[in-house]
Amino acid sequence: MKTKTIILDALIESRDAVNKLIKNEETICAIAQSGSLIIEAFKKNNRIFSCGNGGSMCDSIHFAEELSGRYRDDRKGLPAISIADPGHITCVGNDYGYEHIFSRYLQAHARGGDILVAISTSGNSLNVVKAAEYALSQNIGVIALTGNSKSKLSALASIEICTPVGRYADRVQEVHIKVIHILIELVERTLFPENYSHKK
Repeated sequence: MKTKTIILDALIESRDAVNKLIKNEETICAIAQSGSLIIEAFKKNNRIFSCGNGGSMCDSIHFAEELSGRYRDDRKGLPAISIADPGHITCVGNDYGYEHIFSRYLQAHARGGDILVAISTSGNSLNVVKAAEYALSQNIGVIALTGNSKSKLSALASIEICTPVGRYADRVQEVHIKVIHILIELVERTLFPENYSHKK
């Protein structure tokens, strides 16, 4: 297969994945509800935690840093934390098992009223599932970002944003990052409307 064909096929698949999302009213509503849940948590001075494995961990870091740092224009930093500290992960993984790396962090740092954004393309990653289980036991809301609506994480989510758009994780993750950016924009438009007053 020619290189140009491979490139075009990949771009077309990505475009089709976004088009599927646009036409999925249930998922659009879930994104809106998730944005509202995050906004209300920030208004009450609660924190947002995020977690995931591999590429999903990278997405969880991206999500948190855009909120605590900067997304578009200058504004106050928001309390968002990705569970990605290598010291914590290797300590807990060694002493308790890899499946506890996220839930143990929540036990140490999260409180009722906080929100966990749990990211797993399969929806069945054991450490993410255990984090969601712990969160629910402590009145911590769970927003699940998955690619499989019949997963273990689906059953635990306060709100699930499911993007089953491809056979492989890469296409799911491409849509996940789009969802993450939309969530951040929803937060900014509500909490910092002055940053968008010059835009449509």
